[in-house]
Amino acid sequence: MKKLLQINPVMRFSSSTGRIMQEIGELAIQKGWESYLAYSKGRDGIMPSASRIIPVGNLWSVVCHGIETRLFDRHGLASTQATWKFIREIARIQPDIIHIHNIHGYFLNYPILFRYLSQCGIPVVWTIHDCWLYTGHCYYYSYIGCSKWQTGCQHCPQKNKFPTSWLFDRSARNYADKKAAFTSMPKDRLVLVPVSDWIKGEMQKSFLKDYDFRVIHNGINTEIFRICDTRTVLAKYGLEEKHIYLGVASIWSKEKGLEDFIQMSRQLKKEEILVLVGIKPEEKKKLPDNIVAITRTEDVHQLAELYSAADAFINPTWQDNYPTVNMEAIACGTPVVTYRTGGSIETITEATGYIVEQGNINGLIEAARAICERGKSSYQTSCRNYALQHFRKEDRYADYLYLYEELMTRG
Repeated sequence: MKKLLQINPVMRFSSSTGRIMQEIGELAIQKGWESYLAYSKGRDGIMPSASRIIPVGNLWSVVCHGIETRLFDRHGLASTQATWKFIREIARIQPDIIHIHNIHGYFLNYPILFRYLSQCGIPVVWTIHDCWLYTGHCYYYSYIGCSKWQTGCQHCPQKNKFPTSWLFDRSARNYADKKAAFTSMPKDRLVLVPVSDWIKGEMQKSFLKDYDFRVIHNGINTEIFRICDTRTVLAKYGLEEKHIYLGVASIWSKEKGLEDFIQMSRQLKKEEILVLVGIKPEEKKKLPDNIVAITRTEDVHQLAELYSAADAFINPTWQDNYPTVNMEAIACGTPVVTYRTGGSIETITEATGYIVEQGNINGLIEAARAICERGKSSYQTSCRNYALQHFRKEDRYADYLYLYEELMTRG
């Protein structure tokens, strides 16, 4: 029986990477594979899954890794014992394919791991969810316009961003360490899978440019995210008779556009209202009255109702790879208005929304109002059809299984 081993720090369905890893595992099992999931026990505890679980490390190893990161900027260079124990598990299982999602997250030592992967002969698929693997520190750099990663990082302007270092700037050494570790992989044994055309283009300027790239966009559950009855959610939040402009994020920040929404609120008409999902209680206190703040919800069905109720989904993100929220909104029949940012524009067509330049608050409002004037109903069918053609998780995860089979036939 073929064996698949996936690696990611978290397994939670509420995290996009955890959900993707679990659902790929479920599809693999349906196709007759054995599925194994390796994750950081110190971050996620013991999680239920249809796959076989391999906990890596523990709370103490995560804490120690976090300390090395915070003090010395050594993210990915601790967890030595946990990594060697994990390697012994890989050797015992002998997977046919190893699929990495993320290895940042305070649980693995990447030089040790890649020393093994470069020699064991097992094909590796690495899904690129962010930019960490080819920079000296950060996991996104678009917001500050940094391009040092193209030639060699140093004097990192985001030392205090995740993975935060309070004292030392080790970005130049980190860059060299990552380059040495990741390029040690034989080119016929590593396939990089960017989830957007944007990040593929970025990586082709990096030290990984000579590797094989295959873009596979993320997928979503189009049975959950669909056009829903909205009467209940409209009544719950008092949104009847309003033009609703919706924003959703797991963590709100300047990079995600929270300040842009606050600026937007100052220009709204009486019949317009902003609804933001994922707002923390302390953030809610700072928001004006014409922003309805909803805390992060684990109820995806209510989230689908909110998407369906909105006239427009607005995503003023300043740095992003391939936002899941855009797909979810479109699958619920709601057009998207987004900044021209990274992979955020890759789901937008004339039928599914508008693209405006970064920082153009008036452009966001004008696009949202244009949708209202044309009528939300004129977008619903085309948005839904586009989602079914491009976003079905079953189709996107099947793309991975085809890739696994291809790699296994290389011999």
